[in-house]
Amino acid sequence: MKQGLSAIAVLLAGVVIIALMAMFVVDQRQNAIVFRFGEVVSVKKESGLYFKIPLLENVRYFDIRILTIDTPEPQLFLTSEKKNVQVDLFVKWRISDVRQYYASIVGGGGGETQAQTRLLQTINDGLRDQFSQRTVHDVVSGERDKIMDLMRKKANEDAVKIGVEVIDVRLKRVDLPPEVSGSVYQRMEAERRRVANELRSTGSAESEKIRAEADRQRVTILADAYREAQKIRGDGDARAAAIYARAYEQSPEFYAFYRSLDAYKASFKNRSDVMVLDPNSEFFKYFRSGGVRPGK
Repeated sequence: MKQGLSAIAVLLAGVVIIALMAMFVVDQRQNAIVFRFGEVVSVKKESGLYFKIPLLENVRYFDIRILTIDTPEPQLFLTSEKKNVQVDLFVKWRISDVRQYYASIVGGGGGETQAQTRLLQTINDGLRDQFSQRTVHDVVSGERDKIMDLMRKKANEDAVKIGVEVIDVRLKRVDLPPEVSGSVYQRMEAERRRVANELRSTGSAESEKIRAEADRQRVTILADAYREAQKIRGDGDARAAAIYARAYEQSPEFYAFYRSLDAYKASFKNRSDVMVLDPNSEFFKYFRSGGVRPGK
């Protein structure tokens, strides 16, 4: 009886082990290749639970997430001006065709490092060709985006052959070697200074032009205002003269009295004024009784 139970337990354990060996799980971050005697049987691209034939088939997993190649040291490239520039870059890539990737890289005994080396070689060759056609200014700022786009497309054309997709190529830094950067910076500084002086000169000339125009407008406005004031004053004087004439016609004596009051007001405005006149002079006639001369 005990021997029978032991045999059943061994059988059940064997079944469980075989069942476990027959199952495998593919994560959403992976693709899997099923091999039978070293030959590719199928490729599992969807995540989930799968089955295989135990002992006859084995599974190999491949990471399909986006990976990064970051160059440890800057690379030297020669521009059209025959000047060396130091380029630091990084590449974003991922496995797009697991079967092709295995056949091209892994099947030959290589791995992720070999794939990265091939991609970097393709990109470096393309950069060397692109930099040789451009000046330092072009590769630093003028056509930098264009160069990166061309590199991505060219690298992707070669990457497809090994089952890889190049997502992006970025130039992190483009610098001149230390031995030549000093002279270049001095030339750049001199050029910026020349442009600044030119802008200052242009600004000064424009300032003088604006100031002269403002002065001209000021003189014109003052002349127009003075002319208008004189016209108004002339009109006022004419109206005053007309009023005085009408007043004189209506009452000559009152007109003479009013004008004398104006004269008194102007003469005695300041108490410090001193006048030496004969009290019987014509000027003081209205200070006398009722403004009537004696004898009248």
